Amino acid sequence: MNAHPDVTIQVTGGGTGTGIAALIGGTTDICQASRAIKDTEKEELKGKRSLETVETPVALDALAIYVNNQNSISSLSLDQVAKVFLGEITDWKDLGGKPGKIVLYGRDNSSGTYVYFKEHVLGNKDFPPAYQALPGTGGVVGAVANDKNAIAYGGIGYAKDIKTLSIAKDAKSPPVDPSMANVLSGDYPISRQLFWYTAGQPQNATKALVDFVLSPDGQKIVSEQGFYPLKGE
Repeated sequence: MNAHPDVTIQVTGGGTGTGIAALIGGTTDICQASRAIKDTEKEELKGKRSLETVETPVALDALAIYVNNQNSISSLSLDQVAKVFLGEITDWKDLGGKPGKIVLYGRDNSSGTYVYFKEHVLGNKDFPPAYQALPGTGGVVGAVANDKNAIAYGGIGYAKDIKTLSIAKDAKSPPVDPSMANVLSGDYPISRQLFWYTAGQPQNATKALVDFVLSPDGQKIVSEQGFYPLKGE
């Protein structure tokens, strides 16, 4: 907006599902998403607006596993993470930590992060009743920071004043920390692209904004916000 004083950009939160619904309904020009848009959503968009969905990857993200700074555990396997969030492992002592009931936090079901985690970590199984769903990742981070027995998941860019765990792909693999190098190499097992979606090819001011986020200046902001630029620069 500093570079284009004639343009006003309004930003609304609410999660990937909220954004995609707004794009389908025609009330937003750009939808941000932390998961890939579904074929059914593309079909709905085409049916309602007679336009094809255009996908633009804008950043890379490690889906980090958060714990409290006081937690002595530094790594888990992907299988252990799944068992924790399915309610099959319920005490930290069973993971090599201090005895204490594991407290589960995460996003609500309108979140692309929730969908990605459920699909890629839980194999589409359901979270247990004890799981506490929160409407924003900032709230998830705050809950973990204030609860020594907490565990949660979320984008690496939100991980402030908490600890992120190294994750092993399986029992035979070494734990890998959610660093940019490990995301770019594919060694970190739960990384993803972050997307912008438009209805049809972006035009005019919308195109200028999409071009900006892909430019060196835009990708610098991606890094400054704690996410990873597409090319790792």
